[in-house]
Amino acid sequence: MDAQQPAPRESPGSGENPALDQRSLLAPDFLSATGISRLDVVESTGSTNADLVRAVTMEPKKWADLAVLTAEHQTAARGRLDRHWESPERSAVSVSMVLRPVTADGMPVPTQSYSWLSLLAAVALREALQETAGVKAQIKWPNDVLVNGRKIAGILAQLTALGDGSVPAVILGVGLNVTLTEDQLPVPTATSLALEGSTTTDRTALLKGYMTHFTRLYRSFCNAEGDPHAGLAGGPSLHKRVESAMITLGREVRAHLPGDHELVGHASRLDDHGSLLVVDHGGREHVVTAGDVVHLRATESGYA
Repeated sequence: MDAQQPAPRESPGSGENPALDQRSLLAPDFLSATGISRLDVVESTGSTNADLVRAVTMEPKKWADLAVLTAEHQTAARGRLDRHWESPERSAVSVSMVLRPVTADGMPVPTQSYSWLSLLAAVALREALQETAGVKAQIKWPNDVLVNGRKIAGILAQLTALGDGSVPAVILGVGLNVTLTEDQLPVPTATSLALEGSTTTDRTALLKGYMTHFTRLYRSFCNAEGDPHAGLAGGPSLHKRVESAMITLGREVRAHLPGDHELVGHASRLDDHGSLLVVDHGGREHVVTAGDVVHLRATESGYA
């Protein structure tokens, strides 16, 4: 996240948040238009991602591509690096889906392209927030969505082996802060749609908007055999969409790498696998495939 301290902001008024409109979510025309194979809504769970990992491992035939699980309340949501948090009931959109990518001809998409799926979700959520909520968002590598430099959503993709020995599935989860007030935020560098002046905090509309954008882009990505440079849904490629929306590129960053290593340098571009390329102060280029990235100010990177 941006190293700057957040400016004081006014919290929206509190009040009871309405439940998701299951009739609207389960409407046949919506499910048909998006290609969603199954949509389950639960009142409360520890983690929708953990639930789906367990479900597809035990009963893969019951959880086809684009099966969706959403919860009114998550009590043990999990993020990257095994971080856990809990939001107040009905204050967020918490949704996970099963992805078993195949082309229009039913051929499996190469698993090496799976690394792009969390970035595809970030692009879809960004587009949905602009269209549904009038909020302009950016992407922070590898899988955060920011508004005004603060985290409004996180994305977690987990590769999951299936019990029937078929091609592994990806469980892709998104957590979007909707009505959290200032004192409910998990960290000071987070934010919510309510705090950012969103035109709506209707979680049903936000969820449907995200799933509509995601499924359209996902189907196009699969039909292109997972090629990030192919045109996507009649527009620019996934690679171009991500780079144009990613505020990490062109910044001085500190990458916290596995094994307690750190790398400070200039985030220059993304490679063909969606990895971040960072040029250190000695001019050497490093490929960062995983880890936390902190955006630095010039003084923090060693320059005045």
